[in-house]
Amino acid sequence: MIYRNATIEDIPALIELQKKYHIATINEEDKPDGFVTTLFMEEQFKELIEKENGIAVSCDAEKIIAYLMAASWEYWSKWPLFQHMINDLNNTEYMNRILSVENSYQYGPVCIEKDYRGTEVLSEIFDFSRIQMKERYPILITFINHINERSYNAHTKKLGLDVIKSFVFNNNTYYELAYDTSKALEKKIK
Repeated sequence: MIYRNATIEDIPALIELQKKYHIATINEEDKPDGFVTTLFMEEQFKELIEKENGIAVSCDAEKIIAYLMAASWEYWSKWPLFQHMINDLNNTEYMNRILSVENSYQYGPVCIEKDYRGTEVLSEIFDFSRIQMKERYPILITFINHINERSYNAHTKKLGLDVIKSFVFNNNTYYELAYDTSKALEKKIK
């Protein structure tokens, strides 16, 4: 498995993977296994790659089988859900610090091809991205829809993210989670 930063040439594969697992287009029978809720257009993928170097990918041979996004709050501020989170940062504490756009960034979504879920792909792509972001931000923040149980379990049990609160936005309830970016993931011995 290869972990690397996405390039502009990867955008068609990213769009295809997103379409397969986005809440609006996922096959109903695949929904219990996890889904993504933020929809990206080609231009948004391009901006995330060029301005933030914010997409990590996992490749099995030449095929992209996973992507993970991470970027500054400035990048995410175009979406109403992220505006809501940004406005609430100063009411949120983690690692004995009040959160801000300067000391935290937004991680996710992460999307993994179904056949690779439950493998090391999530932890490896997460750590690859964390290492790149830790010099800029000490705290990672993300959110998970309460109905996305698989993602919640993967992030809390497998990766060790801490739930710091719940919030409601647009009639959906979300967990807000955080992670200390200086902390390497513990490698599981098989």
